[in-house]
Amino acid sequence: MQNFRPSFNTVPPVVKNLIIINAIMLFVTYVLSMRGIDLAGILGLRYFQSPDFRPYQLVTHIFMHGGFTHLLFNMFALWMFGRVLESVWGPKRFFIYYFVTGLGAAALHTFVNFMEFQSIASKMTPEAVQMVLSEGTEIFNQGKNFSDPLAGKLNLILNVPTVGASGAVFGILLGFGMLFPNTQLMLLFPPIPIKAKYFVMGYGALELFLGVTQTGSNIAHFAHLGGMLFGFFMIKYWNRNTKHFF
Repeated sequence: MQNFRPSFNTVPPVVKNLIIINAIMLFVTYVLSMRGIDLAGILGLRYFQSPDFRPYQLVTHIFMHGGFTHLLFNMFALWMFGRVLESVWGPKRFFIYYFVTGLGAAALHTFVNFMEFQSIASKMTPEAVQMVLSEGTEIFNQGKNFSDPLAGKLNLILNVPTVGASGAVFGILLGFGMLFPNTQLMLLFPPIPIKAKYFVMGYGALELFLGVTQTGSNIAHFAHLGGMLFGFFMIKYWNRNTKHFF
């Protein structure tokens, strides 16, 4: 198991189709943007109190990306690590794992946003909070925001959509580290080898540090952690309930 190396020419069906769908969605996003349609704003995940929130966004945001670089890094990680997991688990189990970790990422991200929203709102008057809830989306859609710093932060939480497969990809990274803990990975910066288990633990610790210290960042660090957390529990559940799974 530790020396498992799939052929570079072999891409299992779920990973292949996920990459194709994500690439198509980015292309469609670019095409529609030229016609004044913000597809990322429609399918990206909004805060649940936003007038633009729709339940389907919990799934659709996983297929949206903020640009080519965002897509490239996510799909490269999906191809590199996801094909290994799909080859071991099979298409059905990998498909379930991918979406559970994606939804788990959305759940933790929303919970952290809720806590931050409540913290900011506690420093404002009820009238000011209600003004953001009732008028903030319209102001945001006009490309503007409140001049008051607290109201502005609250409005960004309320209306900035979250997009990307990063939560599910971090879940895949966690899964790879759990199945192949001693596999050597080569870092790019610095170019040194590191075992998968240490890489995953280090990356998780970094995401936690950045999530706590860089609140308001345009990177959803807690979504990444959510994907890893739900992936960990799912693998542990499978290990306990599936005889001779690995």
